[in-house]
Amino acid sequence: MIRAGTISDIDSILNITKSCATHMIQNGIYQWNEHYPDKDSFVNDAENTELYVYVENEKLMACISLCNEMDEVYIPVTWKTKNQNNLYIHRLAVHPDFQKKGVGRDLMNFAENFARKKEYKSIRLDTFSKNKRNLKFYESRGYHRLESIYFPKQSEFPFYCYELII
Repeated sequence: MIRAGTISDIDSILNITKSCATHMIQNGIYQWNEHYPDKDSFVNDAENTELYVYVENEKLMACISLCNEMDEVYIPVTWKTKNQNNLYIHRLAVHPDFQKKGVGRDLMNFAENFARKKEYKSIRLDTFSKNKRNLKFYESRGYHRLESIYFPKQSEFPFYCYELII
């Protein structure tokens, strides 16, 4: 089940993201670290009703943030659609114990249906250029790779911006 996330979910979410970061590092993917994702981002998402969690048997397994506002780092990107009425996906995380079971797919289906119901023009996101699994996942869903952006506190390597026109 996917439901709105709350402040009381944040400790569990941070456990998920830390487990994901460790798992990625063990696989040579230096995407997340002690700087990101952080508690303040999830608190902000919950307070703005932009945080969603995937729960099964009362266990929180994954999270996703569906945001209305464009982050400043995206301003220079040449997007396929105008910078209005776009949905931004951030902080999609599935605990490593539940990966490769369709949870990420279910969260993306939820996000895409959410965007259609709310009549967004497109969905935008970024993912780490060295995370080949994520690149393949988004491209298989019809997302178009656009430009690269950088998050110096996270990596010296770029993150690729993607957009799906709804």
